[in-house]
Amino acid sequence: MTRTVLVSAASAVAAVVIAAPTASATPHTVHIKGGHTSVTVAPAIAEALLSNGIAPIVTRPGKPSLSTLGGRPTLRATYPVTGGSLTTSPLGGKIKHRGGLKFTNVFNGRSLEVKNFTIDLTKGRLTGLVAGTKTRVPVFELDLTTAHVKLGDHKAQATDVTLKLTKEAAGALNTTLKTKVFSAGLTVGTADTQPTF
Repeated sequence: MTRTVLVSAASAVAAVVIAAPTASATPHTVHIKGGHTSVTVAPAIAEALLSNGIAPIVTRPGKPSLSTLGGRPTLRATYPVTGGSLTTSPLGGKIKHRGGLKFTNVFNGRSLEVKNFTIDLTKGRLTGLVAGTKTRVPVFELDLTTAHVKLGDHKAQATDVTLKLTKEAAGALNTTLKTKVFSAGLTVGTADTQPTF
C-alpha cells in the first residue's frame, strides 16, 4: 500500500513525545496547529504494485511526487496535518490529516480509497476512513525503532518511521481489488512527519 500511506509518519511524533521531558506526573497536552507528513514507498513495493496492475493515486489535498531511494525511482505522498493533540506520561493523543490514497486495479476497474488519516499514538498505528462509508480502519502499524527524532519549541520532526501494513488493510485491499499482492506485516515504506505546535 504505498505512498499513502501516509501517513504514518506522525507516529514519529510518538517518539518525539517520549523524548520530551515532563515536569510533573500530570500529563501535558500539546495542541497541534499544522505541519505535514510524507510517506515514501519502498521501491520494490512500488514496482510490485505497478507490475500487478495496482495503481496508487494520491487524493487531494495530498500531493504526489516522484523520489529516488538507493538510486531507484519510487513514489512519495505528502499530506497536511490539520490538528490533533499529544499527551505525555502516559504517551497518547492523535494527529489528524487530510487527503487520501486510492488503489485501483487497472485490470478489472475495482478500487478502494482510504482518506483523512489519523495517527493514533496510544495504539501505535495509523488509521484511515474508507471513502463512502463511516468506517475507520487500521492501515499501518508504526515501527519507531528506525526513527530519528528532533524536538523544538514549536515543532517536532521525526524521520524514517517504518510503516507495516495491518492484517485488516491487507485483507480489505485483496478482497476489494481481487488481487493477492498485499499481505499482513508488509513493510510498505517509511514516513517523515513535522507537526507544528
